[in-house]
Order: sequence, then structure tokens, then C-alpha cells
Amino acid sequence: MQQVVRIERTVTKLDGTPLNGKRPRIEVCFGITSASPGSASASKLLELNRGHWAIENKVHWVRDVTWDEDRSQVRRHGAPHAMASLRNIAMGVLRIAGATNIAAALRHCARNLPAVLRLVAA
Repeated sequence: MQQVVRIERTVTKLDGTPLNGKRPRIEVCFGITSASPGSASASKLLELNRGHWAIENKVHWVRDVTWDEDRSQVRRHGAPHAMASLRNIAMGVLRIAGATNIAAALRHCARNLPAVLRLVAA
């Protein structure tokens, strides 16, 4: 252990207004890192923390909400890992194609076979 970090966040809506008309919520979290103060300044540690949440919001949240992955009944052998990989590939293909909303892109693909074939053939 080289450093302990304290990160304080103010939680609001994306437009900056308070949630539910109430005051903004303040969250405080702590972390431990093996990075020395010389190799990771406070701003670098904050950047790393934000990078973690970018991945969480872009990938894991989509898998949890759009594909309801947490309730999956696939549990044997390597099948859960294979299904997660296939979902990640599908997300990647849709994002490369320009999709910003994966759920909407999946609905579009579900009713538009030629679009799916164009994505797969590209």
C-alpha cells in the first residue's frame, strides 16, 4: 500500500439539477493503491477512477440492463463466459456501426434482418 485516496462526488442529474427536486447527494468513497505518490498524483488517481466508471457505464451496465445478464440461466462449464463474450462482440459491432443506444440498436436489428446481415458482412 502506497496511498489512500478519498473521493467526494456530488450526484445530480446530467443537466446539473438535483435528483427528485432534492439537494444534490454527496458520496464519499475511499481507495487504496500500490502506486506511489511520485508515479500517481491525485489528478492521475482521479483519472484512473473515472476511467473505471466509464467502462462500468459503457459495458457492464448495458450487459446488466439491456440483456438482463444477472438473471441468466446459463451457468454450466464455459457457457457463461462464452455468452458474455458474444454480448461484448455484439456491443462492439453495434458501436462501430455508430449505435449510441444499444437497446434501440438491438430492437432495430430484431425487425430488420437486412441491417443485421450488413453488420455481419461488414
